[in-house]
Amino acid sequence: MTNATPPSPCGCDEVPPGTLTVEQARERILSLITPVAEHRRVELMDALGSVLAEAVISPVDVPPHRNSAMDGYAVRSADLPATGTARFTVVGTSWAGRPWTGTVAEGQCVRIMTGAEVPSGADTVIMQEHAEREGDAIVIASGHQPGQNVRQPGEDIRRGEVVLEPGQRLRPAELALLASLGVPEVAVHRKPKVAFFSTGDELVAPGGELGPGQIYDSNRYAIYGMLATLGVEILDLGVIPDTREAVEQAFQAAASQADAIVTSGGVSVGDADYVKETLDRLGEVDFWKIAMKPGKPLAFGKVAGAWFFGLPGNPVSTLVTFYQFAQPALRRLMGQNVGEPLTIRVPCAEPLKKRPGRTDFQRGILERDASGRLTVRSVGQQASHILSGMSRANCFIILPRESGGVDAGTEVDVQPFEGILCP
Repeated sequence: MTNATPPSPCGCDEVPPGTLTVEQARERILSLITPVAEHRRVELMDALGSVLAEAVISPVDVPPHRNSAMDGYAVRSADLPATGTARFTVVGTSWAGRPWTGTVAEGQCVRIMTGAEVPSGADTVIMQEHAEREGDAIVIASGHQPGQNVRQPGEDIRRGEVVLEPGQRLRPAELALLASLGVPEVAVHRKPKVAFFSTGDELVAPGGELGPGQIYDSNRYAIYGMLATLGVEILDLGVIPDTREAVEQAFQAAASQADAIVTSGGVSVGDADYVKETLDRLGEVDFWKIAMKPGKPLAFGKVAGAWFFGLPGNPVSTLVTFYQFAQPALRRLMGQNVGEPLTIRVPCAEPLKKRPGRTDFQRGILERDASGRLTVRSVGQQASHILSGMSRANCFIILPRESGGVDAGTEVDVQPFEGILCP
């Protein structure tokens, strides 16, 4: 006699009662997470990767004055020839940072460099390629427009305009924008502290000697890499021995230091370790089944005030569930505005196998075919322990719960790693 669940007669993946969809699980988590309350002011060079806690209002117009978009000659539009040519006397040069301080009169022009202030009297810039220099004069033909190649004050940003909203993560472009406004420092959220550790006597650190039944601890390094890329403050508590006392001490130490805790393994029904037992005693944690593949089990809740994310133990499941649930939650904890992950629709280059019942996050390779069109193909084996496939992949192929296998040429949803693995 066996207790094994027989195969589903409909050919579907079995979905137990109470199972959450991916969307339901993500929504429940995000509805509870709020940003860390502590703010601090930092100089721009120290702000990269941080999240704004306050709106930034421009103290100046950008650009602050009329300036030239080209190297050329500043002239009066009233002197532009309607037909034929016109001759202008060059009376000076306006450099970026060293403007010409005179006034351009009728029949005059000023040599001007890109970014230099347009002098009084002039309102139009002729590209140097469109002017013929003759000693201290230039000759231009007709066909020019009044105001061409001149940037107006406030054309990019007006004084008093909100240029960055709270929740904006500061990337190089934002640092440059703030610097262009003359803003020397900004208010940002404190970066959350995230503790993580592995449990299990079967785990050995890379470089160690494997004993019978032991494996190298890969998940801890995956979690470290994902947290480091995210930009949180990391607390690595190492590998915890598989004893009740050690597991409890690890959770207590993590909760006393961190805003969030991330672990892998010990969240499935029937797991023979002390993680669930300790969580039941110290925290308020739900153990969910999610209609997804890989990564069905997920634990989420609080341990003594710290948010807890218990990821499944299979290596690929750890990665997939972190990106789909823990990462958006930690981004919100950082204060960042969190939207839906970027997905695009592209045709698959080959048939993909799937059974209805669970959302499938297959590992794929997004590439261009011979005609330059984007297509996606599978990395091959999709088992949740195949890390080599995850390493080769550059995207998730997301096949919906109700979907079965798909034929070659069918358009599928693709989540590029550059859209979720990078901040």
